[in-house]
Amino acid sequence: MKFKKYLMASGILFLMFCLFTGVVLSVDVQAIGPEGSSIGLATINKAFAERVGVHLLWYEITDFLGLVAIGVALGFAALGLIQLLVRKSIKKVDPQIIVLGAFYSLVVFTYAFFEFVIVNYRPIILEGELEASYPSSHTILILCVMSTAMMMFDYLLSNKKILRWILNVAAIVVMAVTVVGRLICGIHWLTDIIAGIILSAALVMLFCAAIRFFKK
Repeated sequence: MKFKKYLMASGILFLMFCLFTGVVLSVDVQAIGPEGSSIGLATINKAFAERVGVHLLWYEITDFLGLVAIGVALGFAALGLIQLLVRKSIKKVDPQIIVLGAFYSLVVFTYAFFEFVIVNYRPIILEGELEASYPSSHTILILCVMSTAMMMFDYLLSNKKILRWILNVAAIVVMAVTVVGRLICGIHWLTDIIAGIILSAALVMLFCAAIRFFKK
């Protein structure tokens, strides 16, 4: 895909996320959350929550995978710092690494934004008080970091096919386990996960567009 196609895909996905958020804020809003907190698409969310229940083991597993993703991000950050120190100029740092750093900053901003702009609260209370849960920040973290990591593996390890294959498979497993685990652990509404997936896809498409732009 070319730069414009990735950019268009990102724009469409961002629009889908905004429309979905609008639906969650306005359709079938009921006070079904802890302490009477209101949740959109309440009938669907309540039915799903009752069906899956609460499984805190999966919460712990996905929390650990979040640390793995942070470790991967720090690894790429360290690589960029090493290139800067060795090459003695930011202009000589791989543009893919620079774009990745900007992308990580955008992901952090997104996480912080929805900590203050609260759409939904968690279905259960974990830390003694209501916590924001929309969109699933953990889902966004894992999908954004691991999917872009796969692209970086392909770039950095182009001549190491077996290692690249192993790392890419591991990244796919981490993403799949996290999404499924976050769905069934019971600390998110179904709409939180869906929104996290849509927003992650939009951000990743934007990253792909940026990479193509700098290549061009």
